[in-house]
Amino acid sequence: MPVLSSRGGGSIRGFNPGLTDPGVFQYLVLAGGGGAGSYSNSGGGGAGGLLEASDYAITSGATYTITVGGGGGGGASAYGNVDTRGGIGVTSSIVGNLGVGTVSTTTGGGGGGGGNTSYGYQNGYGGGSGGGGAGGSSPGSGGAPVSGQGNYGGGGVTNAAGGGGGKGGAGSGGSGRTGGAGGAGSASSITGSSVTRAGGGGGGGADGSSGAGAGGSGGGGNAGGSSGSSGSANTGGGGGGAGGTTLSQGGSGGSGVVIIRTLETASATTGSPSTSTDGDHNIYTFNGSGSITF
Repeated sequence: MPVLSSRGGGSIRGFNPGLTDPGVFQYLVLAGGGGAGSYSNSGGGGAGGLLEASDYAITSGATYTITVGGGGGGGASAYGNVDTRGGIGVTSSIVGNLGVGTVSTTTGGGGGGGGNTSYGYQNGYGGGSGGGGAGGSSPGSGGAPVSGQGNYGGGGVTNAAGGGGGKGGAGSGGSGRTGGAGGAGSASSITGSSVTRAGGGGGGGADGSSGAGAGGSGGGGNAGGSSGSSGSANTGGGGGGAGGTTLSQGGSGGSGVVIIRTLETASATTGSPSTSTDGDHNIYTFNGSGSITF
C-alpha cells in the first residue's frame, strides 16, 4: 500500500521495523488509447486510462511485472451490418510477486462510434476515457470513463461526430457539420520535465478537412477529411475519426507507457526500459512490457 516516507533516520524501516522494504517509488501507468470509428462521421477514440501515485513501498527482492497496453485499431470500413466502431485499447499494469500483488491497473480507451449508424453501432465504447459518438441519422452518445482514469466521450449530432475523452477533460460534442475536439490530456513531471499524455481523438465531420475535429493535447489523433490519424505512440492518445467520405478509416489508438521513479537502483530489468536521472532519482520508462527487480 502507499506510504509516506523519507530516507535516512525517517525511513519506513524506522517507523515499521518489521518491513524489509528498501524504499519507495512513484509510478505512472497509462493504458493504450481507443481506436476511432470508421465509415463516415465517426467518433474519436478515447484516451487510455491514466493513474499516477507516489510513495509506494518497495518490497525488497520483489520483481514487478510491467505490462504496456497497445492501442485499439480503427473500426472496420465496410458496407452492411458490420460493426464499424473503433477497438478498445489494451490494459497496462504493474504487478509484483512475493505477495505484492497488483500495484496499479489502468483500462484501455474506449473505441469511437461507427459511422454506419443505420445498424446501431453509433455509440462510443466505454473505457479509461470514453470514445466519441458517431454522427448520422441516429447520432451516438459518448462512452463512459472509468472513475479517476479519464473522462466521457463527446456525443454526435446528425452530421458530425463527438471527440473521444481525455484524462484532462471530456471530448467535445459534434456541432453542425464539424466534429468535436478530443478531450485534453494531463501533464506529468514524473520524468523531471512536464509531458502531456492521454489526449482524446477528434471526431469526424461532414465537410472534409474543414469539418475535422482536432485531437486533444497529449497525443490524440486528428480527425481527417477522409481517414483519421492515429494517436501518438506511448501517449495513450485516442485515434482520430473518419470524415464525411463513406468507407473512410478511423485512426488507431496510441500505445501506453509505464514509468517508475525512485531513489533506489534496480538490480535487474527486462524489456529494455529507457533509463534516466533527475537529481538523485532514477527513472525507468517502459515503452513496452518487461519487468523490474529491486
